[in-house]
Amino acid sequence: MNGLLVVDKPVHWTSMDVIRKVRRSARDGMREAGHDIKRVKCGHAGTLDPLATGVLVVGIGKATKRMANIMGQAKRYVADVNLEGFTPTDDAESVDRVERISIEAPPTRVALDAALSTLTGDILQTPPAYSAIHVQGRRAYQLVRDGHDVELKPRPVRVDWIEVLAFAFPHLTLDITCGKGTYIRSLARDLGKALRTGGYLTGLRRTAVGDFTLEQALPIERFETPLHAEDLIPIALD
Repeated sequence: MNGLLVVDKPVHWTSMDVIRKVRRSARDGMREAGHDIKRVKCGHAGTLDPLATGVLVVGIGKATKRMANIMGQAKRYVADVNLEGFTPTDDAESVDRVERISIEAPPTRVALDAALSTLTGDILQTPPAYSAIHVQGRRAYQLVRDGHDVELKPRPVRVDWIEVLAFAFPHLTLDITCGKGTYIRSLARDLGKALRTGGYLTGLRRTAVGDFTLEQALPIERFETPLHAEDLIPIALD
């Protein structure tokens, strides 16, 4: 069983929760086909935070060797942002600790477009402190939760475009296409800094990874039953 799946990751699931679910379904399908197998090789092409939903490309069997190539492809998101303040996690996970910013007047659309233009193209971006980046052998979020100060260095990322879908202060919805390693949480935070209003992510849906889109995505409920080879998207393995 070698090939790809596009899964619509549900909210509150980790990417590894999805992998475990798909792996069990694939194992059950292999056993149903008469193969005595205990574990199926399975991996994904780009982590989604638990609060995010949408496209998670999953490789099974030898297709896992192609995950790095797929991970490097452009990704597209619809992001909901609140511009009233900052949170420690740069998203709604820590909204109970929001630092609200007092402003005299909401930003205009002209000011919003100007701020977004500074976040488009090849930019330097500081990842969220609550991220899975390794720092001295541990995940950054683990260090922060243990009370350590974590300062992550800015990294080069590419943001191909940002389109405003809706704007009624403090709520903002954006359509974003970006490259590997871009944190949408960081874009929300940095937009809030540029506007001097605050900014944190309240919702995120990944709509595409390269040519893989939501239209191809299977709901997580599909994997309650055995997965078969014919259910997979074939991929060249040479």
